[in-house]
Amino acid sequence: MSIFSFVKEAGEKLIDLLTPGNANASEQLKEHVQKVGLGNPNITATVEGDKVTVSGEVATQEEKEKIILAAGNIEGVGSVDDQITVTGPSVVASRFVVVKKGDTLSAISLQVYGNANQYNKIFEANKPMLKDPNKIYPGQTLRIPE
Repeated sequence: MSIFSFVKEAGEKLIDLLTPGNANASEQLKEHVQKVGLGNPNITATVEGDKVTVSGEVATQEEKEKIILAAGNIEGVGSVDDQITVTGPSVVASRFVVVKKGDTLSAISLQVYGNANQYNKIFEANKPMLKDPNKIYPGQTLRIPE
């Protein structure tokens, strides 16, 4: 599978998740995944330092990518080791982009698609983690669908 890097200083604050020896890290991460609106996937997670390893099965590539982003966009997480298996049909994986200071979804859309008006495609690809297309932050990692 793959290891994805994230900006440790960016993301939602889940203090207990990264506490050394936290026996409930897997449950806390599953609760976080549910809280951002991704349902109750059949996953488990382990935390070692700033690395989260996520394993299990999901139905789609999109669900897998959103779970990886939900885990990686937590303050203090530096990498996510993807050990998730997709049980549904194979599709091309999305690209990921890290938001820089001053970025907007329109600016990212212009950069990746050549058209600023495609920003809604990026917004929809990152729902339910994104609630508003105007609320992104530096260091956040976003899915960029083809």
